[in-house]
Amino acid sequence: MNEITIYHNPNCGTSRNALAMIRNSGIEPTIIHYLETPPSKNVLVQLIADMNITVRELLRKNVEPYEQLNLEQDNHTDEQLIDFMLQYPILINRPIVVTPLGVKLCRPSEVVLDILPNQQQSEFIKEDGEVIVDKQGRRVK
Repeated sequence: MNEITIYHNPNCGTSRNALAMIRNSGIEPTIIHYLETPPSKNVLVQLIADMNITVRELLRKNVEPYEQLNLEQDNHTDEQLIDFMLQYPILINRPIVVTPLGVKLCRPSEVVLDILPNQQQSEFIKEDGEVIVDKQGRRVK
């Protein structure tokens, strides 16, 4: 059995597309609605390490708390940024997908294809009409 987890926001098109591609590979993932159930500090730190990105790279910039907290200033430590993300989960960029093949921030959503253990089972077209997987199951982009 393949264990896949997605840190998901159902109001985000990128997150919905990533979830749909996981399902299109024949897998029903564990879905964590991280706005309601944020990861623990240890889990968030581990996810960042596993994605091999900086804390700042996971920070979502186009949301209200980012400006209110002056997070564009480079005077915050990683520890402080993580604490802000835990206090205001909307600051965590998404979707984060965890599979046996790796952990990725799936922006754009088709990045998820790089870490899915199974091939896409059928054509996949993103919500905006962009074809990602053709009718033969081949990745277009």
